[in-house]
Amino acid sequence: ATWVKQKLPREDGELVDMQVPVLVSASRSTDIPAFYADWFFYRLDKAGYSAWTNPFNGVKSYVSYKDTRFIVFWSKNHAHCYNIADIRKAWHQVLHTILAKRLLGRRVGEECSFTIPADRNVQKLVDRLGKGHVVWRFDPLVLTDRISADNLLAKVENIGDQLLGYTEKMVFSFADILSYRKVQANLQKAQVNYIDWTEAQMCEFAQRLSALNHKWGYELATCGEKIDLTEYVFKRIIALTTI
Repeated sequence: ATWVKQKLPREDGELVDMQVPVLVSASRSTDIPAFYADWFFYRLDKAGYSAWTNPFNGVKSYVSYKDTRFIVFWSKNHAHCYNIADIRKAWHQVLHTILAKRLLGRRVGEECSFTIPADRNVQKLVDRLGKGHVVWRFDPLVLTDRISADNLLAKVENIGDQLLGYTEKMVFSFADILSYRKVQANLQKAQVNYIDWTEAQMCEFAQRLSALNHKWGYELATCGEKIDLTEYVFKRIIALTTI
């Protein structure tokens, strides 16, 4: 996408081209709330901009927050943002990633997942931000020789049952392993025998998830899918300025 840019000063006074987005999608390159919350809010409040290096091509760009009105944080752990969240609740949204324990093996499962109510992250976020600000994100949906679509649906149902009353929206996405060579290499190194989703499998899964959602009533949305699943979900997430 082509973003609106303005010549703005860095901290040293040098004028550089900066994107000036109204909407910012934070944490897609790394988990900012979990590891860099203090850095981000310093850049937001004090510096007024961030320098961001694209991890795929190494190109550096600058993002100014002078016109920003809404920020989406993607994370598996927002604990570092609890105190900050109180003053931000009017203009940001959280996409909290919740996967099932041991989804891809012990290490990945223990690092990136939890269950409700044993872990109170979601409840704390909702208490501070209010309903509508916390979104459940189950992404990516990965098929392997040990994880079938039935397994995934069972895990989604278990988590969905426990999140009732905490969130109103679920965002999901199918793993596109072949598009990410580093991910592909890491899975092979970990001896995870992944299976690529076919379009027919995606449609069937979305249909079954839509049927399962009759008992919840969540707003369902997909993220970054190449095929149109609007027959089964309400909307597709659009691209925002990302850091």
